[in-house]
Amino acid sequence: MAKDLNKVMLIGRLGKDPELKYTEKGDAYCTMALATGSSYKDASGNDVERTEWHNLTAWRKLAEICSKYLKKGSKVYFEGRIRTTTSEKDGVKRYFTNIDVTDIIMLDSKAAGGGAQSSGMPEPMEPSGPKNDDDDLPF
Repeated sequence: MAKDLNKVMLIGRLGKDPELKYTEKGDAYCTMALATGSSYKDASGNDVERTEWHNLTAWRKLAEICSKYLKKGSKVYFEGRIRTTTSEKDGVKRYFTNIDVTDIIMLDSKAAGGGAQSSGMPEPMEPSGPKNDDDDLPF
């Protein structure tokens, strides 16, 4: 039997600070808006920039991590699943697409004020072993 796949991978910047909330049962969830950009040439050969906005929700411990370490403008890799919900108001049915986040990687550099060091998380370790120097290369 073939398996289905519902997987989304996005890299972009947060459009506002994450909002941490709690369900009636006490489960944490964090809502975020992510902007992803692309460009293309129109029929006249002009460059056109396009921004897509994505609504994301992280749950439980991941929600608390997002709320604590991410902020407006943070560059982040998100992985998750698409979830569509519907709502009806005044006889009009509306559809909403959301990404349920399952994994994140913070991509801001330390120098830019983001990333692991500024968030209080441990700094990544340098690999040990011999380092190549350009002077040692045979070509």
